[in-house]
Amino acid sequence: MVAEESLKLYYSIGEVAEMFGVNTSLIRFWEKEFDVIKPHKNKKGNRQFTKADVDNFHLIYHLVKEKGMTLKGAQQQLKNRKDETELHFEVIKRLKGIKEELLSIKNQLP
Repeated sequence: MVAEESLKLYYSIGEVAEMFGVNTSLIRFWEKEFDVIKPHKNKKGNRQFTKADVDNFHLIYHLVKEKGMTLKGAQQQLKNRKDETELHFEVIKRLKGIKEELLSIKNQLP
């Protein structure tokens, strides 16, 4: 889902939308709803998302789209237990990566 492009400093709203397979309108809406997404704006007013913004968006995406939380529930989760939520999310990401690796190895076996 999310391509790692660690060399980029900023991502456009279109690039972020493409990473997650969502509309740019959802990104704008979540930007208003969640304080942790704070993209910079250039002179033309275009949003420029940092890696931290993308990571925060990914966390919100996980809570709302994958876990099925309401926006209000996700806001409370991030407000009251952000560190714990981030830790759980990182563990899930690592486990998914390990699962993909194991499936790849399994598919290579005769």
